[in-house]
Amino acid sequence: MSPDPADPAAALIAGYRERLAEALAQRLPAAGQYPARLHEAMRYASDGGKRLRPLLVYLSGRALGIDAHRLDAAACAVEMIHVYSLVHDDLPAMDDDALRRGRPTTHIAFDEATAILVGDALQTLAFQTLADDAAGGLSASQRLRMVAILAHAAGSRGMVGGQAVDLESEHRQLTLAELEALHIHKTGALIRACMQMACAAADDCPADAAQALDRYGKCVGLAFQIQDDVLDVEGSADTLGKTAGKDHASGKSTYPALLGLGAARQRAEELFAQAREALGLLGTRADALLAFTEAIRQRAH
Repeated sequence: MSPDPADPAAALIAGYRERLAEALAQRLPAAGQYPARLHEAMRYASDGGKRLRPLLVYLSGRALGIDAHRLDAAACAVEMIHVYSLVHDDLPAMDDDALRRGRPTTHIAFDEATAILVGDALQTLAFQTLADDAAGGLSASQRLRMVAILAHAAGSRGMVGGQAVDLESEHRQLTLAELEALHIHKTGALIRACMQMACAAADDCPADAAQALDRYGKCVGLAFQIQDDVLDVEGSADTLGKTAGKDHASGKSTYPALLGLGAARQRAEELFAQAREALGLLGTRADALLAFTEAIRQRAH
């Protein structure tokens, strides 16, 4: 569906999605390049999705007055890390899922060994992209800073650590504090990294703007995860593009299970309100980011 031409924010976001698709296509190995099966699988896994994280990179950069071409490498890198995490998350040894983005998961469409290698290759390609991609005009120190931000967010003290705790916590009732700590790492760390990398792309990012965007990222990251928990209960495979009811079947602690559906929705609303409040410092420069936040709040998948 084409964006409403009367809605400039929607048109802008659609433009960023197209930009990201083109930038990824340029940076991913060609499907026919040796070893062809692996590269075909990398492109298969990277196709589609909400593109939430790269859009946050572009929109945060816009709020700071940064040209989009300076953000292409960061947007691609964070999406590669996210896709790798999904491919590995779907494996039989992890969440054992057969559906992702409305299609068979990578290990089903190809095979389990190929899916493992797809994740490995996308992870390393993300850091190669940041290290080698000088087309955006960033200095070596800026690109090195982005490498450090992304590595920290994706590693054992961020996304991977959260995934480890998630697996350890199956069939065990977590407290609300434990559940929030889990998701601050598993989901929130990579979302915060989007804003941090945008700040790193600025030649002179004011400290108060960086703090505002970081606060925004913390709130949106947790709100997004609570939404996922609610949608896992209320949604269907057709709308979600992945297996519904998976959390309950896996014996995972979720916000609806701990708080009830109504209270979980209310907690997400509170966090979205805090995210909007955090952007107040940036004024009209953050209008597109605010519009995107509202689109996230109203999502059904």
